Amino acid sequence: MKMERLPPVKTSLRPSNHPYLNGAWTPLHEEVDATDLTVIEGRIPTDIDGIYVRNTENPVHQPLGRYHPFDGDGMLHMISFKDGHADYRNRFVRTRGFEAEQEAGQALWGGLMDGPDVSLRPGFGAHGGLKDASSTDVVVHGGKIVSTFYQCGEAYWLDPETLEQGGVASWGPLDGVSAHTKIDEATGELLFFNYSKHAPYMHYGVVDRTGKLVHYVPVPLPGPRLPHDMVFTTNYSILNDLPVFWDEELLKRNVHAVREHRGLPSRFAVIPRYGDTQDIKWFEADPTYILHFLNAYEEGDEIVMDGYFQEKPTPRPLADAPDGYQHMMAFVDEHSFIPKLHRWRFNLKTGKTTEHHMDERILEFGMFNNRYAGKPYRYAYSTRTKPGWFLFNGYVKHDLQTGESWELNLPEGRYASESPFVPRIGAEDEDDGYLVSFIIDENTGTSECILVDCKNFEAGPVVRIALPHKISSGTHSVWADREFIREGRIASLSAAPAA
Repeated sequence: MKMERLPPVKTSLRPSNHPYLNGAWTPLHEEVDATDLTVIEGRIPTDIDGIYVRNTENPVHQPLGRYHPFDGDGMLHMISFKDGHADYRNRFVRTRGFEAEQEAGQALWGGLMDGPDVSLRPGFGAHGGLKDASSTDVVVHGGKIVSTFYQCGEAYWLDPETLEQGGVASWGPLDGVSAHTKIDEATGELLFFNYSKHAPYMHYGVVDRTGKLVHYVPVPLPGPRLPHDMVFTTNYSILNDLPVFWDEELLKRNVHAVREHRGLPSRFAVIPRYGDTQDIKWFEADPTYILHFLNAYEEGDEIVMDGYFQEKPTPRPLADAPDGYQHMMAFVDEHSFIPKLHRWRFNLKTGKTTEHHMDERILEFGMFNNRYAGKPYRYAYSTRTKPGWFLFNGYVKHDLQTGESWELNLPEGRYASESPFVPRIGAEDEDDGYLVSFIIDENTGTSECILVDCKNFEAGPVVRIALPHKISSGTHSVWADREFIREGRIASLSAAPAA
């Protein structure tokens, strides 16, 4: 492995006992370029050609108030595969907030758990008092990496080969862009939503593969809401209005406290991809909160939608958490809010919703072969988590057609990343490929990248590749084939694959 370190960033972060500033969440401040990565075990496949990118939270400055793991500065980690070789590089996302704090040499904004008077400057996005850290999501669109923040910040783009900073995407609207933009690889379009504290409270938009905003319409809601994800089919996009959002009375005092509004249903807005506000059809369903969806598709008169239904979306404080962190740790612990793999069906003719759990295990952060996005699909890959922690310690593969499933669990002290599906070059069917993941090994203080053959899922990694430093944990990731990066879409997908 050959490695070059970049000049260090300014940091004022001090050591602490915060559970999400230590262990697998220890912030990384080093930026490097590393080529010819060392293989620990196995062999790098020659039948993949593309990049895996993960977004992570890495606070640079001492918090002004109470730190939440979603407050950290966004850092992208990228591993590039080609001809059986792998290279790596990582970069902070240079948002306006990051650059301002580098200039000031200190934090300028409070975090998610702080009151309205902590921030030293006006904030960004739907909340209005936070830094736009661009630390939540990452996709590849129009030949560029696009990084976004869950509270509707600006969309930042980077070069997919060098991670050179490109700045703010020109198509972003005034109300920002929520995390979980969606990419249709068949058309190259990016679908997105945003939300705010002013009417109409939500918008939906489409960006074509050249980076032009070609559609943008209001999706009126009864008041400020906190949607986190969306999903799409070939012809429709599905947005949501869920009964977990800011307390309206406290919001009048600029206090952003989230509560469950009992008695309200979950609502889903089905809109044609290029539809107007009057074309929206609303469907009601059992009350819950949904962090993440899997996929959706059309089946006769129905839309089938898969995601993760939370049984306790506002959990009680975590009793055995370190003192002072019980509330925060419960809200990032899947064993507290209990997400289950769930299927909804919306009948476009009758307006009726039917729904059910597809698995009783605690699962989340699901991925699938993105070439089947918006189309009938068969296989899904979900993460398992360590009880009490936001740390992935295994995977479950589902055959959604037969109901079969397979587990792959990591040894104690090893933690995974969200793990997208990597189609083999010339893949013959839907699960002909790999899961790719960054691993944090707390036993050795190191990190590595693994690939798991999805045809032989329970056998474990086919290759383990050493990374040049231990990375911090984080949230979302993406795989992009070089064909998709180069062309902006995959032309062979214009016709729906067979289910």
